[in-house]
Amino acid sequence: MAAPNRFRPGLAMRLALRELRGGLSGFYIFLACVALGTAAIAGVNSVSQMMTGSIASEGRTILGGDVRFESENIDIGEAERSYVDGLGTVSSGANMRTMARMEDGSDQSLVELRAVDSVYPLYGSFETSPSMPIGDVFAERDGVHGAAVAQILLDRLDLSVGDEILVGQARFELRATIVTEPDALSEGFGFAPRMMISLDGLDAAGLVRPGSLIEYSYRVRLEGGADASRLADLREEAGERFPDAGWSIRTSRNAAPALTRNIERFSQFLTLVGLTALIVGGVGIANSVRAWLEGKRGVIATLKCVGAPSQLVVAIYLIQVMLIAAFGVFLGVLLGAATPFLAAGALSGVIPIAVQASVYPLSLLVAAGFGLLTAFAFAVLPLGRAGEVPATALFRQQGFEGGGLPRWPYLLAAGTTLAVLCVAAIWFADDRRIATVFVAAVAVAFGVLRLVGLAVQSIARAAPTVRSTPLRLAVGNIHRPGALTPSVVLSLGLGLALLVTLALIDSNLRRELSGNLPERAPNFFFVDIQSSEIDGFERVVSEVAPDGKIIKVPMLRGRITELKGEPVNTENVPPEARWVLRGDRGVTYARNLPENSRLSAGEWWAPDHEGEPLVSFAAEEGAELGLGVGDTITVSVLGRSITARIANLRDVEWESLSINFVMVFSPNTFAGAPHSWMATLTDPGATEAVEGEVLRAVTQAYPTITSVRVKDALELADRVVGQIGIAIRAAALVALIASVLVLSGALAAGNRSRIHDAVVLKTLGATRATLIRAYVYEYGLLGLATALFALAFGGVASWFVVSRIMTLPSSFMPDIAVATLAGALVVTVGIGLLGTWRVLGQKAAPVLREL
Repeated sequence: MAAPNRFRPGLAMRLALRELRGGLSGFYIFLACVALGTAAIAGVNSVSQMMTGSIASEGRTILGGDVRFESENIDIGEAERSYVDGLGTVSSGANMRTMARMEDGSDQSLVELRAVDSVYPLYGSFETSPSMPIGDVFAERDGVHGAAVAQILLDRLDLSVGDEILVGQARFELRATIVTEPDALSEGFGFAPRMMISLDGLDAAGLVRPGSLIEYSYRVRLEGGADASRLADLREEAGERFPDAGWSIRTSRNAAPALTRNIERFSQFLTLVGLTALIVGGVGIANSVRAWLEGKRGVIATLKCVGAPSQLVVAIYLIQVMLIAAFGVFLGVLLGAATPFLAAGALSGVIPIAVQASVYPLSLLVAAGFGLLTAFAFAVLPLGRAGEVPATALFRQQGFEGGGLPRWPYLLAAGTTLAVLCVAAIWFADDRRIATVFVAAVAVAFGVLRLVGLAVQSIARAAPTVRSTPLRLAVGNIHRPGALTPSVVLSLGLGLALLVTLALIDSNLRRELSGNLPERAPNFFFVDIQSSEIDGFERVVSEVAPDGKIIKVPMLRGRITELKGEPVNTENVPPEARWVLRGDRGVTYARNLPENSRLSAGEWWAPDHEGEPLVSFAAEEGAELGLGVGDTITVSVLGRSITARIANLRDVEWESLSINFVMVFSPNTFAGAPHSWMATLTDPGATEAVEGEVLRAVTQAYPTITSVRVKDALELADRVVGQIGIAIRAAALVALIASVLVLSGALAAGNRSRIHDAVVLKTLGATRATLIRAYVYEYGLLGLATALFALAFGGVASWFVVSRIMTLPSSFMPDIAVATLAGALVVTVGIGLLGTWRVLGQKAAPVLREL
């Protein structure tokens, strides 16, 4: 016969299942904490997988072909074109920004101009309203070319289908509006309404000139189909046969890399927020388990008295906890699985592709794993403490709060599980560096909040006795044995810190776009100014805006081909600096240091420098590439390779939106080379009427110059940030709900001792009003201490995200932070006080009989 005190897993399972028949009473907060965090992670990852999967499945349509060759500013050569034509059916096109203007010169608008050939589109369907064959849309009739435009352009210029507008030197009839542009997603983010014309119409407009900012593209439908292996081989072959072509090659397997990358990064941000909510909920899990075990004191004591070892007791309740946690995870996974179906309709209006919602098992499995690991890690410690309390203590109505730390096996189990949770968070992250910082920040927050709790108790213990009875009771409750102080500080601190962080990130983004940037930014950018036009352009602008400041710089386009004498490739360029591989970059030359820059290393060259070509490199971008003063770079400009030595590094204020370049060369580098000019106009006092007059004057005098009003671009960016802000505020709501749940769990864990205290005090003459005031003082003091931590931690965390990840200026906004904290504290502490109202209503006799 087995020894009665031997641990038997089968018995533990039978007893656990039998006890679960009593229902889930006491576990509702536990379930909510697990389900909320799991649902957040499952939902975010499922939506991200839905979007990236839709992009991948529609790769050919999005890209416009099986493979796409792009060349910036200079068309490909005859040899390259012959190679492309031999691959299959080819559709060629060109993209650029330019100005469209009314015939009478009364109004104009920047447009994203796209020219296509008669073969377009290779995949998908180009649809217009009214519907007509693509040849009829763009055909030339009596010297007037056809065009299809976005509806917003008609609204902006108060035009209708059938009207005519001028672009460059040509006249275009607006024959239709664009309903569906199948490959629009691969064209990138546009700051202006789309206008589509034929390649013949582009030639007639006379917009393609030396230095024009234009992108040539060649989409290919391969003969015989294209699998992943063939596409990879073709890309490698083209790179090897034409190493100096200067083109970029994309395949249908990676049709919209920038969008996919941004989706993955934003998904990671929201996933980390969801994981934070889950970890915050972990504190609620620990509190809920502790409160639940308080109600099981008699059962635990009885089991111990009949010979049940502590391992059996812990196993019985651990099985129950994990079964209930699994149910909470199941609820969270269900919500997460439903999220893509709920979000698909809204996203279809944002992303112009068919978004097909489905169930994503991997995302759900990852979320479930996080949920179960968190539940186990935070439940095992209170369970371990319960297993160590003697039966005699339990029968004497002593709780678990004085039990101290559990034995080392439980500490090891909790520590190992938390370590696995941290490793998983880093492993599944798109950017592991950011995920590592996140994990470290959460660990630091836990440690600091523990110290804050101890410090608050020490201050309360050392505080002098006050005459106010409610305040004296509040101070005593903070430092007495078994006080809720550590639990409440940890519960509130994590949630409030996350809330402040999200509020400051959202406010910094909005402030930068709606406040700081417009104040520092110029009114206009002007590009594609030819050397023969620059003097006349200055005269026109000066006549209309005499108080404005015009800054002009020469501009060429160049592609970095070598760093330190070695060809650039994905192997010797780190991921954060891969921009050097993405086509041509704007370059310039200057005698003097540009505005909004300062030297951080090296010296500026003499104005009359005539020696070897020198270059000034932006310090941050140079550090990403591992470049320093004295190193060399080779740039291909106008088909000529130029090697220059880095003379200095400079810090650039990109956020000022002033003209600046990563690379600024000494003037002798491009002596005699043809180039265009770029200019800005800054006039803080200019009204909308003056800006409109500037736009009209420049467009009428020089129709091929592209004028970009910065205010319009910022308004568009503000709308995008507004959409991001919705997601951030939704994440903040999750954080607030988690804080409420966790605080409720902490209060529930201390209900038994609170009931005893309230009954004794009322028996001695205390009124309900006195006790309520005591609780208000107690929660208020704890809330104040926690708020100070949340302000400090949230300020640092938001600074890191905004300045280090988003590379934007970050400022601590105390009004936003304090208002967020005040609102959150009112909600959380208010709910906490509502929870104590039931405590105050307990009848005295039943409680006194147990004392």
